[in-house]
Amino acid sequence: MSRKSILYCLRIVIVTVIFSVGYLFGSLTHHSANADWSTIGEEALKEATGGSGALGSVAQLGTAITDMEKHVSGLQQNLDTLKKVKAALGGK
Repeated sequence: MSRKSILYCLRIVIVTVIFSVGYLFGSLTHHSANADWSTIGEEALKEATGGSGALGSVAQLGTAITDMEKHVSGLQQNLDTLKKVKAALGGK
């Protein structure tokens, strides 16, 4: 083999080894990304709530409904707890 072909093969081997080592270490230290989209929606809704006109009114209504839903869910959990306590005490 000529000197040029040996150097060409050596370059290919070096690049392949570097890529393989990088891929190996990259796959060993893989970190998954998590995004919390709920806060982004809440921030956008809060910004729209401050506006005037129909968009502001609709945003305020959406915020009020969301707050009511949270309160109703909390009340439902409290009712479930009370039912468990009542059943444990032997009441109907």
